[in-house]
Amino acid sequence: MNYRHAFHAGNFADVFKHATLVRILVHLRAKPTPFRVIDTHAGSGRYDLFDAETSRSGEWREGIARLMRASLSPPAKPLLAPYLDAIAAFNGLPELTVYPGSPLLVRAHLRERDRLIACELEPNAAAALTDNLKGDRRCKAIAIDGWTAVHAYVPPKERRGLVLIDPSFEEAADFQRLGDAIADAHRRWASGTYLLWYPIKGRAGANALARRLRRSGIAKILHAQIELATPSEVGRLSACALIIVNPPWTLEGELRAILPQLVGALAQSDGARHSLHWLAREN
Repeated sequence: MNYRHAFHAGNFADVFKHATLVRILVHLRAKPTPFRVIDTHAGSGRYDLFDAETSRSGEWREGIARLMRASLSPPAKPLLAPYLDAIAAFNGLPELTVYPGSPLLVRAHLRERDRLIACELEPNAAAALTDNLKGDRRCKAIAIDGWTAVHAYVPPKERRGLVLIDPSFEEAADFQRLGDAIADAHRRWASGTYLLWYPIKGRAGANALARRLRRSGIAKILHAQIELATPSEVGRLSACALIIVNPPWTLEGELRAILPQLVGALAQSDGARHSLHWLAREN
């Protein structure tokens, strides 16, 4: 699968992933001690929705644009507000022209002593990421392979924080690498929160990843999924999932409020649905 950040910026998968990311950041900010975010496959960080790549796909029109127009109701509306407010801050509303990727969404929620390490290997995206984060001493852009970054920067010195792993899944081995990376990182930093995203085009890779994580001995693993249409109906990516290791204690309830409204706003067919369950949970 070829999942290029710019081509898919602001689509339904970004909305799902980034809304969840911001809820975790809100939780981390609730305690006074500093935290660090490690974004392993960061992309360029900022996407012009009308440039050649992004406008050619237009996926943002069925993603963030639809959510911004949706009539949200409590309790989801206030839970989504920090994410939507961050999007609005990058745009001259009511028109959407820019979508901030995960590094800029994280930066928008950092406090003075919090830190971000944003990693990107592709040369053009890495150069743009460096430019987009320059001048902010809280943030560091590093041109490094994301899988190497997990091993290099975990655990962080702050001992509180989040690792976001959002690979391209251009290689079939990425599911295996994801399972291995999180198991290794968790052995070295068991208290960290990990947010893992993956696309659903078939079940073999996702099922193998779930089995790997269940056998890992990790005590708390929450799984969230949205499916907006069957692949035969749309012929493109229409389902994806998040795995959250050590989720904030509030996150399960927040996602139970948010997911139905996300699916309602972004559905591509009558069969759209969501699911939320624990792959592993402490008794």
